[in-house]
Amino acid sequence: MLIEAVVVVAAPASDQVAWLDKYDVPPDEIALGFDDAFRLAGRLVDEEQLSRHVLPMLQMIDEVFSEMSQDTDGDRWTRAALSTDAGWGRARQSAREVLTAEGEEASPLPSICIVR
Repeated sequence: MLIEAVVVVAAPASDQVAWLDKYDVPPDEIALGFDDAFRLAGRLVDEEQLSRHVLPMLQMIDEVFSEMSQDTDGDRWTRAALSTDAGWGRARQSAREVLTAEGEEASPLPSICIVR
């Protein structure tokens, strides 16, 4: 679940937009999905399913999304911002580093089930 969330964060903005459109969800769903999965990181390290050295990179992503959430500028949570906002760029770069460190592929983006 964590790696799938990181794959979505790491994806190019155009792929993220297509993924959001496919599931008809807003951009903050990318951050929310990551947040839900990030809570498991410590446990995954303890169970040796995740390398300890990726924790700082995951924490960086969490910090970026937290910082973006604190910002009153709602424009950071638009589809357009995915390709223009520096925060999204930093999160994307850190996510790519996590995937590389874990030997994971950056695609395809995972399927999700939306309950409405």
